[in-house]
Amino acid sequence: MVRNICSLVLMVATIALHVSSAMAQVPATLAATDATKVATFQAEGAQIYECKVGSDGNLNWVFREPIATLLLNDKTVGRHYAGPTWEDMDGNAVTGKAVADAPGTTPDDIPLLKLNVVSHRGRGTLANVTTVLRLNTHGGVAQGACDKAGIFLSVPYSATYIFLRKGSPE
Repeated sequence: MVRNICSLVLMVATIALHVSSAMAQVPATLAATDATKVATFQAEGAQIYECKVGSDGNLNWVFREPIATLLLNDKTVGRHYAGPTWEDMDGNAVTGKAVADAPGTTPDDIPLLKLNVVSHRGRGTLANVTTVLRLNTHGGVAQGACDKAGIFLSVPYSATYIFLRKGSPE
């Protein structure tokens, strides 16, 4: 029993350290003032791009949608897909709209984002979320030339998503 309690305390401390580390890395342009953290999930997946003809007549990779698994302690807790939408295992979901961004750590990393939630579905974990932060991005940027309109490119990425609600902790 004592061993189980010690393991639980260590797990909670590790999660708290990871979450506080992610929050400490929030650029000022993405800061969400007067907000309380509801959940933090790691995303592992891909950014999907489509080769399209631009207004200049050239072929370019155009972002289409994300496809990712949301994880908590290496266990699947939901999914992330076009919208952009984040859906918890209970079917509860939020859709957001980007309102601010900041560069990723390297040119290969998709930008960090602040998104305002524009719609909710369900009454679960994400029901009161008003803001989503995308932090700690790795990969996801389309590179290279596209040579045929209509083809797709899947670029692996990972990110930390922090879900916030308005107000201070209860």
